[in-house]
Amino acid sequence: MAEPKYQIRAVHTASSITVYQAYTPEIGLPAARDGRFPATWKRDRMTWIKPSFLWMMYRCGWGAKEGQETVLAVEMTREGFAWALEHACLAHYEHGLHPDRATWKRQLKRAPARVQWDPERDLHLQPLPHRSLQLGLAGEAAHRYADEWTVSITDITALAQKVRGHVQEGDLGAARRLLPPEHPYSVRDGLLAHLHR
Repeated sequence: MAEPKYQIRAVHTASSITVYQAYTPEIGLPAARDGRFPATWKRDRMTWIKPSFLWMMYRCGWGAKEGQETVLAVEMTREGFAWALEHACLAHYEHGLHPDRATWKRQLKRAPARVQWDPERDLHLQPLPHRSLQLGLAGEAAHRYADEWTVSITDITALAQKVRGHVQEGDLGAARRLLPPEHPYSVRDGLLAHLHR
C-alpha cells in the first residue's frame, strides 16, 4: 500500500517523539554529553527539526557535510511538538489553503514555527513520492524546544556512518535493519489541516 503523501513518521512513545538535527562538534558533543543544548546554541535563530532519519541523512550527508558532523537524535515531548505544529505556518504560499499571498506573509511573520513537506528519502537518499515533515522553530518555539521540550539528546553519528557503510557496500538489508523504527505519528484531528492541502 502506498504511503499517504502527507504523514508524520517518527520514532515515538506515549509521551515523546524523536527528531534529528546535525551540528558542529562544538555544539553537538556538549549537547549529547549534557542532554541539553549548550549556551553557544543560538536560541534566537531558527532551528529545523526532522522526524525522518533518512531525510536528516540526506540533509547532512550522513554527517559528512561541514558544520553538520555531529548527528543528534533529540527526544522531545509530544506536547511541545503539538504546540509547535498548532502555531506553525506553512513555509510557502499555497493557493486554496491561504486566502491570499499577503495574508500568508503576515501569518508567516508572526508564526513561531514553520513547516515544509519535502520528499522523503530512500537508503540511497533519492526522493520518494511521499513527503517528510521539516519543522522550523524560532522565537518562543526555539526557546521552549531547548529549555522545556527536550527530554534527551543522543549522539548518533556512529549509527549514521554504520548505515552509510552498509549502503556503500550494497548491503541494503543490513542498512535497513539499523534504521530507527519510524511509524506513523498520530496527531489530533485537524492539527495538520492548516499545513497542507
